[in-house]
Amino acid sequence: MNTIFIAGHAKLPTGMAARSIYETLTITAEIDKYYGVIVDASCTLATEHGRDYIARLLKGHSLRNGIDMPLDELKEGYLGKANPALIAALKDLYKQYESLNK
Repeated sequence: MNTIFIAGHAKLPTGMAARSIYETLTITAEIDKYYGVIVDASCTLATEHGRDYIARLLKGHSLRNGIDMPLDELKEGYLGKANPALIAALKDLYKQYESLNK
């Protein structure tokens, strides 16, 4: 396979629907080894619509270019309670990616 699978985690805020199922929010990504492009992504948000939104936001982005662009899109476009957890999980995922590419 020419891809790797990485997960980023963050604690969910209280009062969220997903919190009754998961304590943490996870963003997973399948990433092309050579180009760093996110081939597919998923997360543990409670709604399918939310999971699809995050997948569309991340797919096609190259982690070689950092995560500023998807973070900005997330900050501006996702206005739900999980926003801080999504941001933290994405940063954690990127940290995992960077540790593999040093």
